[in-house]
Amino acid sequence: MKIVIAPDSFKDSLSAEKVADAIAAGLADVFPHAQLVKCPMADGGEGTVEAIVAAGNGQLRRNQVQGPLGAPVEAHWGWLPDSHTAIIEMAEASGLQLVAPGQRDACVSSTFGTGELIRAALDAGARRVILAIGGSATNDAGAGALQALGLGLFDEQGNSLARGGLALARVARIDLGGLDPRLARVRFEIAADVNNPLCGEQGASAIFGPQKGASPEQVRLLDQALGHFADHCARVLPKDVRQEPGSGAAGGLGFAAKAFFGAQFRAGVEVVAELVGLAEAVKGADLVITGEGRFDAQTLRGKTPFGVARIAQAQGVPVVVLAGTLGEGYQALYEHGINAAFALTSGPMSLQDACARAPQLLTDRARDIARLLILRTL
Repeated sequence: MKIVIAPDSFKDSLSAEKVADAIAAGLADVFPHAQLVKCPMADGGEGTVEAIVAAGNGQLRRNQVQGPLGAPVEAHWGWLPDSHTAIIEMAEASGLQLVAPGQRDACVSSTFGTGELIRAALDAGARRVILAIGGSATNDAGAGALQALGLGLFDEQGNSLARGGLALARVARIDLGGLDPRLARVRFEIAADVNNPLCGEQGASAIFGPQKGASPEQVRLLDQALGHFADHCARVLPKDVRQEPGSGAAGGLGFAAKAFFGAQFRAGVEVVAELVGLAEAVKGADLVITGEGRFDAQTLRGKTPFGVARIAQAQGVPVVVLAGTLGEGYQALYEHGINAAFALTSGPMSLQDACARAPQLLTDRARDIARLLILRTL
């Protein structure tokens, strides 16, 4: 029997690798001779670098950069030397987890540190850069990252623009002259799990601004500021990409990457699946087990279980999901290659307890699934 274990991380609890280990332990209790193939996954958010580096025999590199509010942070990124590929998880430099809830401010937070990581990748000789852009604390349309890479942003008085999304309302001139010329020689890919445009009711500010500390009035002002920035970008660039899917990802970093780097947008789970060789691993499998912290209708927007199920379904392999919780609308995934889904907890339990006990809960549920598989063979 061959079982592929391809989960995402359980946010605030376990990495994807540890989730896979816990599931494998439960399966091995019942099927000690089964071929258990572990393929830790991610969808462009937390854990993307680790998943790709582990599968591709890559390296983790570290740089001190500026965090979302300017304080120094140590951020890691991935390097695949054979292909000169850099994997940059923007949340490492500009992520929401770097800012305490009471200090989150979508108006002034900046992607400058992400730009510093891109510069480090250029220094390393990158030919391909994968930008995993989930989990941002920012709403600056990627302007901070562009400034770190040499883009000049000026107000009407000719002063360099302050960082943060709200400052973009004062953009009067964009100077491309200082932008790092090496960017033109690199292939950029955006790995994300959202497809929102930059502006409007479904844009970066309206949909994601509130969780980053923006009030309703600030959401309105930020949306206007990003639109103003996009207007100026359209005057100096050959194409206006603000309405393209994914331009609103990571507070608009998707817009900057598309507009200035020519980046191609791909579902994060597809990028990770390609680099970890998931399709090859699934060949000849009897079952695939995947999972995430919360499994619900939002998973259809391109999260890990959805992407894993598409690959398994193409090869006729059944898929089971283990999740911290089963949320509203999860049953819709049964029409997209998911055969069954199970929550970890067996009774009432606080989130804190569930996170603390996650390894054992995963092992227990995996063991239960394995015992069901025994019935199939009787």
